[in-house]
Amino acid sequence: MTGVANLVRSAAPLWTAAVLTAALAASCEGDSAPCEGESCGEGALAPYEGEELAGGDTTVFDTSRDAFARPARNLGQEGRNTFGLGDHLFNRGWVTAPASAEGNDGLGPLFHAASCSACHAHDGRGAPPAAPDDERTFGLLFRLSVPGTDAEGGPAPEPTYGGQLQPFAILGVEPEGRAAITWEELPGAYADGEAFSLRRPVVDFEELAYGPLASDVQVSARVGQHLVGLGLLAAIPEADLLARVDASDADRDGVSGRANFVWDAAAGGPRFGRFGWKANQPSLEQQIAGAFLGDMGITSPLFATEGCAPSQEACLAAPTGGVPEVDESKLASITFYMHTLAVPARRDVGDATVLAGRTAFEEAGCATCHVPRHVTGELPGYPELSNQVVWPYTDLLLHDLGEGLADGRPDFLADGREWRTPPLWGLGLLQTVSQHEMLLHDGRARGFAEAILWHGGEAEASREAFRAMSIEERAALLAFLRSL
Repeated sequence: MTGVANLVRSAAPLWTAAVLTAALAASCEGDSAPCEGESCGEGALAPYEGEELAGGDTTVFDTSRDAFARPARNLGQEGRNTFGLGDHLFNRGWVTAPASAEGNDGLGPLFHAASCSACHAHDGRGAPPAAPDDERTFGLLFRLSVPGTDAEGGPAPEPTYGGQLQPFAILGVEPEGRAAITWEELPGAYADGEAFSLRRPVVDFEELAYGPLASDVQVSARVGQHLVGLGLLAAIPEADLLARVDASDADRDGVSGRANFVWDAAAGGPRFGRFGWKANQPSLEQQIAGAFLGDMGITSPLFATEGCAPSQEACLAAPTGGVPEVDESKLASITFYMHTLAVPARRDVGDATVLAGRTAFEEAGCATCHVPRHVTGELPGYPELSNQVVWPYTDLLLHDLGEGLADGRPDFLADGREWRTPPLWGLGLLQTVSQHEMLLHDGRARGFAEAILWHGGEAEASREAFRAMSIEERAALLAFLRSL
């Protein structure tokens, strides 16, 4: 891949899907033709047309640690300039106010991290801490709520600590506390007798500075997801996604799929949610503004009030970096950046084992929720993302994944057992980019197989199909996932 990666990086930005397909077919090791050897016989499997270009014309060819950090391949120079500014803001470390670095202060008073990249290094995925006393907690945060809803229909915040536990604070303000995680091992076995072990987090909150948590507190652990292709997900027509809703399982396939409708702060009303672990954000702009406030204590035009609970007097009295601390221009730049982060191309799409794994994936019913292919519509302001054939492997809907993965914490219309189907593109490069393969919402799964084996509820039949596969079939399915 090195040669084609360098070739495409140095080329003019406007490449067509046909040209990129030809470049990939000609230059990618293992993909020199759509099928070779045994895969070329009568009735043989072959790649679907265009599936190697996961992001359509936006696709980039990069398998390095920066594979998730590239701008859309068809982005023009003006867009690349805006992308670069957003990249700078994404990696910027915010500091305590007041500071001589104007426009760079306002961190906290309470916070989880000092930059976006602290939770999404190289635009990749966060992970839980390796040990209970591990201070590197940036990749995992804890949502808090109590039964009921707030004024906008979202989760009601925990009365003392608000909507998220904050383990860090500026000078003069007490951090809220910390979470210590231990792991409980749960043994199991495949149908052929091969043993496996799953792990479940056990969380204990320590050093709580403002008193105990409410007795009816609801807690949900969340790792930061990898960030490729978010603008393409924003561009999938809402009608296409809603057409897949089957809340009462009318087709009796055991899979329902529900839409989450959430509060849109900019519009001042409800809107279809498609981002976040529970599809609790309607737009990338709101997702970003919410993370600025919730994770870094940085106010924005969408969320202009510091996230201090009423009883936290020192937090309320702390200096700020102005109102808002990240202005409309900066928010727009980082929103553009997040929209235009490119999806890396698939690898080994013509490999016989990968093709067999794709068949196993489909026959197990995984593609019912992890829908492979979509066509984007017109996304205002982003012509490069519009009218693209993309392969994200998601329906962006909510599904009941069973009691084993339940967090018991509703989020707008999502109940405590429901999660949004996460996109799978980029999955095979997680080890390279993020240096781990800790999967699911809290990072409990140590690889693809464990993630599948945690699926229950609507996905129980698919899980059992995987568990019943031969060792060769399982290996093929995992090879397919590594090609994404």
